[in-house]
Amino acid sequence: MTTTTPSSVGSGLDRVEGLDKVTGRARYAFEYSPRDLAYAVPVQAAVARGEIRAVDVDAVLKRPGVIAAIWYGNAPRLASDDGGELAVLQSPRVAYRGQYIGVVVAETLQDAREAARLVRVEYAAERHDVELRADHPGLYRPEVVNPDFPADVEQGDPDAALAAAPIVVDAVYSTPAEHNNPMEPHATVAAWDGDGLTLHDSNQGASTVRDTVAALFGMPPANVRVISPHVGGGFGSKGIPHPHVVLAALAAKQVGRPVKLAVTRQQMFAVTGYRTPTIQRVRLGADAGGRLTAIVHEAFEQSSTIKEFAEQTTVPTRMMYAAPDRRTTHRLVRLDVPTPSWMRAPGETPGMFALESAMDELAIACGLDPVELRIRNEPDTDPESGLPFSSRNLVACLREGARRFGWAGRDPAPGVRRRGRLLVGTGVAASTYPVYRRPSRASARAEPDGRFTVRIAAADIGTGARTVLTQIAADALRAPVDRVRVEIGDSALPTAALAGGSMGTASWGTAVVRACEALLEELDRRGGDLPAGGVEADADTTEEIRGQRRFARHAFGAQFAEVGVDVDTGETRVLRLLGVFAAGRIVNPKTARSQFVGGMTMGLSMALLEESVMDREFGDYLNHDLAQYHVAACADVRDIEALWVEEDDPHLNPMGSKGIGEIGIVGTAAAIANAVHHATGVRIRDLPIRLDKLVR
Repeated sequence: MTTTTPSSVGSGLDRVEGLDKVTGRARYAFEYSPRDLAYAVPVQAAVARGEIRAVDVDAVLKRPGVIAAIWYGNAPRLASDDGGELAVLQSPRVAYRGQYIGVVVAETLQDAREAARLVRVEYAAERHDVELRADHPGLYRPEVVNPDFPADVEQGDPDAALAAAPIVVDAVYSTPAEHNNPMEPHATVAAWDGDGLTLHDSNQGASTVRDTVAALFGMPPANVRVISPHVGGGFGSKGIPHPHVVLAALAAKQVGRPVKLAVTRQQMFAVTGYRTPTIQRVRLGADAGGRLTAIVHEAFEQSSTIKEFAEQTTVPTRMMYAAPDRRTTHRLVRLDVPTPSWMRAPGETPGMFALESAMDELAIACGLDPVELRIRNEPDTDPESGLPFSSRNLVACLREGARRFGWAGRDPAPGVRRRGRLLVGTGVAASTYPVYRRPSRASARAEPDGRFTVRIAAADIGTGARTVLTQIAADALRAPVDRVRVEIGDSALPTAALAGGSMGTASWGTAVVRACEALLEELDRRGGDLPAGGVEADADTTEEIRGQRRFARHAFGAQFAEVGVDVDTGETRVLRLLGVFAAGRIVNPKTARSQFVGGMTMGLSMALLEESVMDREFGDYLNHDLAQYHVAACADVRDIEALWVEEDDPHLNPMGSKGIGEIGIVGTAAAIANAVHHATGVRIRDLPIRLDKLVR
């Protein structure tokens, strides 16, 4: 009788590292303590722009326990110094308040903290500019926006189409700066051994950190090892090395001892990235039946003076809805601020807030149901490229969501439903996120005891990557999951794409499947003869990905929200959230639901709470801790549900999966803002939706 191994992909397998985490065996970056360890505490710039004239460390060096005080005057020189964000301690110039301008190394963390506080720095301060404005004279068009999209795209004559349209929406929306706040702050332990450097670091891609650091120090990548088996969240902020990684390595090199550096929660608001604020103007033209004739979406955003980072805010508008005449643009200004970076669904999150809010306004202007308006403007192919979609099930998400949410019979009139003290309303918005896949390598090994070991330098930032890769490998090997062990989080393993852009499972999973297939072929060739040392095979997906057919590949979703707004105080509560997604084959429904719900919770937080407030006088974010930078807590998430429609897409990867880590946040804030308008009749176009805006 022939037996078959049940499919693991598609099952709700518990996290394979779960026991390690709850028992404390899982070790995070700060928990590594090599022999002869010293502690580093950075010194941060107290001005937003200027030059360092002098640094006085004489008193500091006399303090008990202090090993070294390092600044640009005595710091080791980097081999690669482009004057950018990672050129740490290489220049006396100050580009933003909070920039690392020195570091104290001491025997204990307490000694280092006190000594760093006593470092005296004399500045030649200059007038700074930290305010994003749509009329800023320094605005320019970047060559590309993240990661490599053209900044501006135009088709047809949108200005003429808008002038001729019987119905036009023309509105300006804004989103504030927002800061990634993973549960585990950034931390690095750096240790040199001759010409080799080992980093225990909290990051989203050990291979990426290795290659970046090796170039900075003029070393072969093989001489740098980055170890990161467990990461307590990232949300994009750990996607690339930030200055603290370089600072730890510089300090360890200077003192000749391992050095541990932890970024405090307060420091994270200056040195580990954030979402750029945006100002967006959206103009939609439609005929009397609600079909779009023109779309114009313009975004204004900021970067620092030392590095250009241009977020792709209007890019999702290019493929979302059908319209013959369209223009999307980005304008950037370089200010005396920290460098923005990736934050969960960069570009799509703020861009879709503006677009989906404008679509709600258009539905009202057309006298159409907001769900029906979106369905009427569904494109047959990608409106920008003309490519066919590999799959596109936005309509299915909208219809299934409307059915489950009880949308039918919704009274469109705003501000007329009372439930006790609450004005109640409902709103909808669409979600989307592109499907990415990047080259990766993996190895698979058949062990003499009948087990298998799969190795790849992937990162598990709390998403369950270990678990889904175990499931993928088990199916590819036709083996039960308890016979498969997956090793990740170490740059010594086969090189992998970073955990970002919702591309981890697709990129790593492809490499894992191909390595497992190669191993089975080798075992078949050997006729089942397994030598004492086992058998190993590897795979590199570079050519496969380079040769894939061209499609427009995207995940889609629909977000539905019900809110209650206190009629006296303006306090807003989200009473219900429902997200319905089309994201290919779901590898693990348990971890997938966690990702969707987590993204939707972040979207709720974005809508009502999150805002980094810039102090224009000092050039610093005022609310730089979790006491003042508010994020959603359990009490804010009353009823949240995520589900998905079945989607079979053969044009993606061996698993048929799309990324799910980021799409959950996209559209959520717009759905909530649209629900607030339905509840109150007040249109809030500037996030977050604070009570003072509603009361006004």
